[in-house]
Amino acid sequence: MPQHHENRVMPYSAQQIYDLVADVARYPEFLPWNSAARIRSRTPQPDGGEVMLADLVISFKVFREKFGSRVVLHPDDHHIETEYLDGPFKYMHSHWRMTDRPEGGCDVDFHVDFEFKNAILQGVIGVVFNEAMQRIVRAFEKRAEELYGPKT
Repeated sequence: MPQHHENRVMPYSAQQIYDLVADVARYPEFLPWNSAARIRSRTPQPDGGEVMLADLVISFKVFREKFGSRVVLHPDDHHIETEYLDGPFKYMHSHWRMTDRPEGGCDVDFHVDFEFKNAILQGVIGVVFNEAMQRIVRAFEKRAEELYGPKT
C-alpha cells in the first residue's frame, strides 16, 4: 500500500526539527489537510521519552476523517514513531529520525506506510499520494524556516 520515504538535509539542529515534529497540537497551524488536533494524553516513560495519544482531523475535498494515533517520543535520540489507533485506516505507521551533522544542520529521515479502510478514499489518495507527501514534508520545512530563520 502507499509508502513514502524521504531523507533531507536541513540547516537546523536535530533538536529543533524534533521539537517541531513532536509538537502535534500545532499541526493544524501549518500542515495541509490537517484541520484539527487534540492530545488525549501524555505519559512520561522511564527512559525519558513520552507516549502521547493524539487525534488528528484530516480534511481532503469532500472527506473529513478523524483518526487516533499513539506517538512515541524518544528525545534522547531525536526519534518519533507513530502508530495508528482508530479511525479510517486499516493500518498506519510512520517514523521521523533526526541526526545532527558534524558540519552543522541535520539529516531528517521520514517514512510513512498506511492503507485506508475505504476503497474510494484509498483510490483518491493513491492518485495524489506522492505529491501529498511532498507537500507535507515541504510544510514542515517551511514551518522550520518560520520558527528558526531562513536557510543559509
